[in-house]
Order: sequence, then C-alpha cells, then structure tokens
Amino acid sequence: MTTPGRERTLGILGGGQLAQMLALAAIPLGVRVTVLEPDPQAPARLCALHLCAPYTDPAGLDELAACDAVTLEFENVPVEALDALRGRVPVRPGADLLARSKHRAREKQALRGAGAVTAPFEVIESAGDLSGALGRVGGRGVLKTSELGYDGKGQARVNTNAELRAAWDALGGVPCVLEGFVAFEREVSLGVARSADGQVAFGPLVENVHAAGILRTSVFPARVPHGTQAAARAMARAVADAWELEGLMTLEFFVLPGGDLIVNEVAPRVHNSGHLTQDGGGLSQFEAQVRAVLGLPLTDWAPLLPCAMVNVVGAAGPDGQPLTPDWAATDALSGTRVHLYHKDWRPGRKLGHVNLVAPDPDTLRGRLAVLESLIP
Repeated sequence: MTTPGRERTLGILGGGQLAQMLALAAIPLGVRVTVLEPDPQAPARLCALHLCAPYTDPAGLDELAACDAVTLEFENVPVEALDALRGRVPVRPGADLLARSKHRAREKQALRGAGAVTAPFEVIESAGDLSGALGRVGGRGVLKTSELGYDGKGQARVNTNAELRAAWDALGGVPCVLEGFVAFEREVSLGVARSADGQVAFGPLVENVHAAGILRTSVFPARVPHGTQAAARAMARAVADAWELEGLMTLEFFVLPGGDLIVNEVAPRVHNSGHLTQDGGGLSQFEAQVRAVLGLPLTDWAPLLPCAMVNVVGAAGPDGQPLTPDWAATDALSGTRVHLYHKDWRPGRKLGHVNLVAPDPDTLRGRLAVLESLIP
C-alpha cells in the first residue's frame, strides 16, 4: 500500500471499462486516478476524475503530467499524446513498447528477437509482397491489418492466392501481416507485470474461447499439459525483460498438440481474459497493473479458487431487437458476480462480464455451461 500521508496519483489515457476497473482497484491502495477520455459517458467517470477532452488536449495532458505516473487502457494512443508527456511523467508501458505492440509486423519481429516462438509470417506492405507469400507461410493463413484490428476486426482467413489478393483489397490495401495457419488445440493467455526496478510477477494461465472473433469465455485453471504454464511464464519473462516492460502486458498463446506454445498476440495492458481474477481470491490483474506502474510491491495474482468469466456482448434477435441475459437466473446461480460497464447497447459491443467461482474445476465447468445458456 502507499505510505500513510503520502497520497499517490495515477493518470490513465482512456476512460473505458478497463480504466474503470483500474480505478476501482487503485482506490483501496490510497491512489487517486485521473482519466483523459473524450467520451462524456466514459465508464471510468463513475470512479475517477474524468477530463472530458481529446487525448491530445494540452490542458488535459498537463493534468496527467502532474500525476506520479501514467498508464493506458488501450494501445492505440495518439503518438502526439505520448510525445507531449515524454520527459514530464513516467508513462508505463512506455512509447517504445507501445510502438511495437500496436503494429503487428513490428510486434512479431520483436517477439522473435526476444526468443519467443510465433507462427510463420510475411509482412505485406504493397501488392508486390503478395506474390509467393501464402506459400512461404504454409499455404493457408490469416491476413491481418498491421494496425487497429481487434476483436476479430481487420482480418480474413485465406486459402488461395486469389483469396489473399481479394482479402488485401477488401482491407483497403493497407500494410498487413500474413500469418501461417496454426492447428492449435486451445488458446490461453498469461499476464506479466514488471516494475521499473525489475520486480516481476505473473498472472494465471487462462483458457479462452472466442465467438465471432470476440472473447466469449475464460477459465482458470486451463486444461494444459504439465509444464505448459512454466513455459508460458518463461516466454513472458523473456519478452518483458527484452522489451524493458514497465507496467503489465498480456500474452495470448496457441497451445499446440503436446503442449508447445506459440505467441499469437500481445496486449500492453490488462486483458479481457484476466477479468476473472477480480473474484477468484487474491490480487486482481487491475491491482497488479496499478502496483507495477507506481512501483509498489508486486506478487503473483493467480486466483485461489477455480473461476471463469463470460462476456456480455450486445446481441440481437432475428428481429434486430436486443437480447437480454436472464439476470435473475444468473444471480441465482451459485458463485456468480455481475460486472456491468454502464455502456449503451450496440450489436457486438462489450457491455459487461459475469465472473463465476466454484470449489473445484468440475463444478466450475458444470456451472459455466449453465451460465453460458443464460447469456446470449
């Protein structure tokens, strides 16, 4: 915790649900939070000082610069905002790490440079780069825009050269990465936090299932062979040290038959798959990021009990009308806790999540099946 009488302040670029949950985790530590976010209905306005202004607003950036440190809730922060804060306040993670993680080609090259394993990939920056690229990644792949894609957006599966050309045209002919298709058994993720003085701590290895490109469920513990978690930690630490991480980042992995790991993507922040740490006992990923950014003592944040999360995403029926979760039945299901983001409904928009805790993995997965039936 902070020293009595010494109140700390944390600035956050972005005021969405991640900033909201970071602020809620900061309050018990004696930390006041200020967010810079142009949306007047930003979720974080409910629990932090909300500077309702563009990310590049000089007055808003001046207020963030007066904080002890600044962190972020999304990676696509305008470069101008980071430049304005440079040398005035510690920004964690820093601009160099963000430049890697927000650009898929640079990210994959930097992952390999740190010794991490990735799928085969080709950088596509012009029409001339398309020739032979699919063959070099194994004949099947996924074309992804180098920047701005998330939750399944900005990408397309391709199996022929003609499909590759059409996909690149459909994505606007912007710089892309062509990743070779990976026959994986499951997807997992792991958070790693590192402070400026080199303290390192890890989150749990979490098993993830996606639907329509958006995370649907996360479960701890993950069903992986013995030794897979240790391998994930070793790879995460290698990347964190090589990239000189200050703050928290999350690595998403593909688990291959036999348990070997391939890094799929990196998020330089708390991650949707880590939300279950809020209710599994012990430290949450949000408190871990606050601690890492402000240089407070760090410890691992694996849950003490089996736990899971189901995302609440805006869904519509055949008539286009919103579908609503069965909240009464959700509340009645043992071990559930609802987290809503106070956001207006929109198809495909993340509106909240429900965490679920159980005494053992079998009971957890049985209750999870019920919970999924209650949330469209």
